[in-house]
Amino acid sequence: MAADEGEQENNMGNHLQLVPAESDEEDDVEMEVEDQDSNDSEKPNINFDTSLPTSHMYLGSDMEEFHGRTVHDDDSCQTIPVLPHVMVMLIPGQTLPLQLFHPQEISMVRNLIQKDRTFAVLAYSNILEREAHFGTTAEIYAYREEREYGIETVKVKAIGRQRFKVLEIRTQSDGIQQAKVQILPERVLPSTMSAVQLESRSRCHLFPSSKPTAWQDQHVHQWRQKYQKRKFHCASLTSWPSWLYSLYDAETLMERIKQQLHEWDENLKEESLPSNPIDFSYRVAACLPIDDALRIQLLKIGSAIQRLRCELDIMNKCTSLCCKHCQDTEITTKNEIFSLSLCGPMAAYVNPHGYVHETLTVYKACNLNLSGRSSTEHSWFPGYAWTIAQCRICGSHIGWKFTATRKDMSPQRFWGLTRSALLPRIPETEKESGQERTPLLCL
Repeated sequence: MAADEGEQENNMGNHLQLVPAESDEEDDVEMEVEDQDSNDSEKPNINFDTSLPTSHMYLGSDMEEFHGRTVHDDDSCQTIPVLPHVMVMLIPGQTLPLQLFHPQEISMVRNLIQKDRTFAVLAYSNILEREAHFGTTAEIYAYREEREYGIETVKVKAIGRQRFKVLEIRTQSDGIQQAKVQILPERVLPSTMSAVQLESRSRCHLFPSSKPTAWQDQHVHQWRQKYQKRKFHCASLTSWPSWLYSLYDAETLMERIKQQLHEWDENLKEESLPSNPIDFSYRVAACLPIDDALRIQLLKIGSAIQRLRCELDIMNKCTSLCCKHCQDTEITTKNEIFSLSLCGPMAAYVNPHGYVHETLTVYKACNLNLSGRSSTEHSWFPGYAWTIAQCRICGSHIGWKFTATRKDMSPQRFWGLTRSALLPRIPETEKESGQERTPLLCL
């Protein structure tokens, strides 16, 4: 039974049977395929429609959509139902696709549709003991019911809204859990120069939300450079250098992170990114291929500036991604990460069996064996066939290899790695060697 569940979790298709490798000869063929991938030194020009993965068309195109938004007051206590089988550490602003089969969950979602469409997603620090102290509210914005072979299925698209702290969890007579939570506020810190800068100069502040037209781009770029040079000139009135203030400036941190994001996606357009530091910090958090321990730490942070500092620290220091079970088996490096979706290099997808995978797209991967035949059924990336990929050392599921079905598609192949199977490798410095490393580097 456990093996069947593992196949369902790793399988995107409905009825495709997995075929394990039967000989060493087949393993050699798989190694040759990986070696051919690694010889491609130039990164291809992407012509894939990056809006397709974010639409989750595999769930159906005739879903009922809802409008409006439910916002709870900061620090207020709310009682919110919990979907029991959702094992995702949701970030505010992140899209969560779901396929639900259990009668309890279907009944619960039907009731939510008639109310505020909001449920709780718990961030389990210990999945085995079902222990959670934090989480995120999720609001349903698209919904569809199906009945096939007498089995009811509910397909849902939800989006993360607000962070919360768990106060109490109770189980009702029908088996549905109700979580009493406290909504966590976002602390907006004043400008680093607010204590020494004249209020009359606030009108000179450059708001990143302004989006200039094309003919203004060069002029605005020159003005921004001049503005950045003079932004911290008031630091000369204090006992601290200007560079110290820049370490806690939201605009400066966002610009530095954008430089990293441009390395992941050369075609990244700044207008596709949130201009608000809070929303921007959450977008970056949802894209980082970090383990659950680091993601919980990011969820705990209540300030966008501190969250951005931690994210930048992780992006600078993380060099590669390893198998979570082997820990020392390198799967890919951060230089191979790229975006094939409007959401960024990583997004959540759900397979027909209801398992949600946060999938990171990379050009190349190593130390992986392919298992089974390729299939286009229920593909998260339309036009690509997927093949299950397992760690060559321990055999654990790592993700999938995607291969284009047409020669005019680019890239012709790439890898989708599930975040739950990855462990970020952060080299220790000489000062840290022999010491216990803190979960978050910059705190």
